[in-house]
Amino acid sequence: MKDWASLTTVEEMEAATNALLENGKKVGADSWQQRVKNQTPHCGFGEAGTCCRICSMGPCRITPKSPRGICGCDVHGIVARNYLRFTAGGSATHSDHGREICHTLHQAKEGGNYQVKDPEKLIRIAKEWGVETEGKDIYDLAHEMSELALLEYGKPFGVQRFLKRAPEHTQQLWHDAGIEPRAIDREVSTAMHMTHMGCSSLSEALIRQSLRCGLSDGWGGSMMGTEFSDVLFGTPKPVDTTANIGVMEKDNVNIVVHGHDPSLSEMVVYYANDPEMIAYAKSMGAKGITVSGVCCTSNEVAMRHGIPMAGNFLNQENVVLTGACEAIVVDVQCIFPALGPLSKCFHTKFITTSPIARMPDSEFIQFNAETAGENAKAIVKMAIENFKNRNPELVNIPDQKQNARVGYSVEAIVKVLDGVANSQVDEFGTTKPLLECVTSGVLRGAVAMVGCNNPKVRPDSAHISLMKKMLENDIILIVSGCSAQAAAKAGLMDPVKAKEYCGAGLKRVCELANIPPVLHMGSCVDISRMLILAAQLSKDSGIPIAQLPVVGCAPEWMSEKAVSIGNYVVATGIETFLGVDPYSKGSSEVTELLQGENGINKWVEAKFVVDTDIESLGDKMIQCIEDKRAALGI
Repeated sequence: MKDWASLTTVEEMEAATNALLENGKKVGADSWQQRVKNQTPHCGFGEAGTCCRICSMGPCRITPKSPRGICGCDVHGIVARNYLRFTAGGSATHSDHGREICHTLHQAKEGGNYQVKDPEKLIRIAKEWGVETEGKDIYDLAHEMSELALLEYGKPFGVQRFLKRAPEHTQQLWHDAGIEPRAIDREVSTAMHMTHMGCSSLSEALIRQSLRCGLSDGWGGSMMGTEFSDVLFGTPKPVDTTANIGVMEKDNVNIVVHGHDPSLSEMVVYYANDPEMIAYAKSMGAKGITVSGVCCTSNEVAMRHGIPMAGNFLNQENVVLTGACEAIVVDVQCIFPALGPLSKCFHTKFITTSPIARMPDSEFIQFNAETAGENAKAIVKMAIENFKNRNPELVNIPDQKQNARVGYSVEAIVKVLDGVANSQVDEFGTTKPLLECVTSGVLRGAVAMVGCNNPKVRPDSAHISLMKKMLENDIILIVSGCSAQAAAKAGLMDPVKAKEYCGAGLKRVCELANIPPVLHMGSCVDISRMLILAAQLSKDSGIPIAQLPVVGCAPEWMSEKAVSIGNYVVATGIETFLGVDPYSKGSSEVTELLQGENGINKWVEAKFVVDTDIESLGDKMIQCIEDKRAALGI
C-alpha cells in the first residue's frame, strides 16, 4: 500500500470539524451531527421502500402479516412506485436548473449582465440542431437557441434533441426498450401520473419509466444546463485553485456561495472583484474580499475563475462555524434549512435568492437575470458592512488547504491528451490517445465518480478511499459534484503530489499530460459531460459504451437528483456502483430489475451494483473493469 501521509486525511478533516463544533457549542449552535443522533434509528419501512402514503386510505406498511396495501398493491408495486417518484423529483430538479440557464441565455446581450462567452460552442450546438447560423448576430442566435431549448421541456412530439449524440447502438437500445425520453416535463409528469393511486403497480413498467425519466434529465435538462452554461460563462479549461476550509481568510470579508445555479455566483464573483467594492471593504477594516464556495456552485466558479472551494455538502455548516463568514449566499438545492438558525448564533448573513428555495431566518434578495448586477452588488455590499459585526473571539479557521487543478471539460480533456500524442491538434481533437492508453494497459480503465455526502457513510471516506484504491491500480478518475470536492480537499487534484500515489502507468500519463490523476469535470449537472465523453470514446473505438472498461460510482449519494443521475448513467450503458442502498431492498422483484442480470441489464446492457462495504465495493469495481478488458481481449 502507498503512504498517503502528505495528503490531508479524513481523520484530519474530522479533527478540524470537531474544533469547529466546539466553536458552535460556545454559542449554542445546532449541527447535523447532533440531528443525526436525534433521528436514528431510521424507519426500517422507509429504508426498505415498503411504506406508501400516496393516498389517504393509509399510510400502508407492508409486513408478512399485511402483504398488501389497502388498495391491494403488493410490495413490489409499492417499492417501484417509491423509486420512480424519487427519480421524478431528481429529474425535475436538475432539469429545472437547465431551464433557468436557458432563460438566462435569452437575457444575454452585448454589454448586459450576461454575455455570450463561448460563441463557437453556441454555433456548434446550433448546427447540431439544424439551425442556420450564417450571417446571424450572435445574440439573435442565442435568443433563437434558448427558445428552441425551452421547447425541449414541453414539445408535443418527438424525443430529446441531444439523444443523437449517443452512439447508434445506444440509441437503438433506448428505442427497443421504449425509454427514449420525450419532452422533459412530460417524463416527470408521466412518472407522477403512473404513481398516482390506482395507476401503475407493475414493477417492470415503473422501473422502465424510471430510466426514461432519468434519461430526460441526463440527455436533456442537465445536458442543456451544462452546454448553455458554457456558452454563457465560458467552457472550462484547466485552472489552479485551492480547496478545504482553510481557504477562508481571517482578515478578509468572507462571502461563501452555495447551491447549484452559476447565474448568481458568476455575478457575486464579478462584484467581489470590483475595485470599488474592494476599496469599500478596506474602508470597513478588512484587507480585501474572499469568495469561496460550497457544493456545486463552488464547482461552477472554481472551474471558470479559480475561486477556492471551502467544502462540500456536509461542510456547509462548517463555514459558518468558523465565525469568519460574513455572508453565505445560496441559490437552490442541497441547502440546509439549519443555516438560518445557525447563522443567527454568529454574525453571518444567510441570504436566500430564489423563490424555489425560501427558508426561515434568512434575508431574501430575489435574484433574476434582469436585475442580476444590482442584486449581486447589494449582496456584496451587505457582506462588507457585516464585517464589523464579527466577534474576534469566535474566529477559528482550521489550517487545512490543498492545491487543486480543476476545469476538465470534455473539450479540455481531449485537448490535453491529444496534445501529448499529436504535435498538431485539430479543433475538437480526438479521444484516441486516451483509448490507446487503455488498450495498451498503461491505464486499466476509468471510473466516473459522482454524488453527495451522506451521514450514513463516514463523510468523504468512501470517496477518498475508493479514489486511492483506483489510483494504485492505474485507473484514472473523472469526478464531479461533492465527490470532486472530496478529492480536492484531500489533495488528490494536486498535479504534483497526487501522481506520486498512482500506479506506474497512470503516473506516466499524468507526467506526460501534466494532469492530476483525478480530473475535475464540474458540478453534479455536469455529469452530462461524462455521457458525452463516454459516447465519444464509443464512437472513436467502435466499441459499445457498455463494453468499455469504464464504470460509474456514487458511494455516498443521498438526494433524489442522485437517483435520477444513477438511472441515466446506467441507462447509457455504464455499470453503476452504489455505496448506499437505493431504498429498494424490500422488493425482490425491484432488486432483481435494478441489480440482476435479467432486469434493466437486458434493456440497456448495464445494471446497478450495491455494496455498503466500501472496500468490497472497490474490489467489485476493479473486477468489473478487468472483466471488460478480458472480454475485449486487451
